[in-house]
Amino acid sequence: MIEQFRDQVRAAAAGKTALRIRGGGTKDWYGGRLEGEILDTRSHAGIVDYEPTELVITARCGTPLGEIEAVLAERKQMLAFEPPHFGEGATFGGAVAAGLSGPRRANSGAVRDFVLGVKLMDGKGEVLSFGGQVMKNVAGYDVSRLLAGSLGTLGLMLEMSVKVLPRAFAETTLQFDMSEIEAIRKLNEWGGQPLPVSGSCWHDGVLALRLSGARAAVDAAVTSLGGQAMQDGDAFWAGLREQRHAFFEGDAPLWRLSVPSTTSAIVLGGAQLIEWGGAQRWLRGSSADADSIRRTAAAAGGHATLFRGGDKAIGVFQPLAPAVARIHERLKTAFDPSHIFNRGRMV
Repeated sequence: MIEQFRDQVRAAAAGKTALRIRGGGTKDWYGGRLEGEILDTRSHAGIVDYEPTELVITARCGTPLGEIEAVLAERKQMLAFEPPHFGEGATFGGAVAAGLSGPRRANSGAVRDFVLGVKLMDGKGEVLSFGGQVMKNVAGYDVSRLLAGSLGTLGLMLEMSVKVLPRAFAETTLQFDMSEIEAIRKLNEWGGQPLPVSGSCWHDGVLALRLSGARAAVDAAVTSLGGQAMQDGDAFWAGLREQRHAFFEGDAPLWRLSVPSTTSAIVLGGAQLIEWGGAQRWLRGSSADADSIRRTAAAAGGHATLFRGGDKAIGVFQPLAPAVARIHERLKTAFDPSHIFNRGRMV
């Protein structure tokens, strides 16, 4: 399979034609335009190594994400960044390349925090290895983590090693009726306390708070916080991760604002849903234009992404500062000299 990939990459480089790296295609809508001949990764699948006692799993890019999660679940372990699938057929490579994390992100870490090592095929068809299967591995750029969220623009990730974590012994979800401003204040207040919070979501006057950990710690937090227990909290958080929550229904453009958690209520019109202790704000149905939304996010110390729908001609991702853009350009050219991989997907 590696030779087939190499032949396809070298042919594209020779002809300077675009290649579109694609696994299950469940995130085709994310990012900029899709361009080029498809390089299908699904045949390069399988778990290469899994050592539960070391909390590390290594798998090929085309391995179904559900298969990895099922294997981990058998040993009461998990991908703590809770990557969304967004449909049947999601692959391990696609999850790392997209760099998207679920409700646990604020408390457990993002995708890149768990990536330990990557085997990458660059734009010359050469296979490069970065990182390893241990946490301490430093040599110049931390390329393994750099690839997380790169949307396949730097090369074809053939194989990845990621850290996994044990599942919590106990988990419960509480609900509180409160305003947006009060919810943001409470989330930041609780974030400074030794509470086993593993997820938060505010929408339409209701704050949901997930607690995970040892039974004694969860029970103590429930007693301290009060609130009302949510029935079937697992289904709620799974629906939030996969954006099946009612808030995400409809065709209105969906904006994702990443801001400091202490940022007060953002007034842009439309409906909002708040996650990650206040650090992630989803915006739908706003009458504000893209420039206004991005200026508002930047003024708060963050940035805004046109996550789904809308006119991608305005740019999906917030423009980079000139100095940062030059770094991106140099990295792209170093890994992909002919610029064949996923053209236009990110910038």
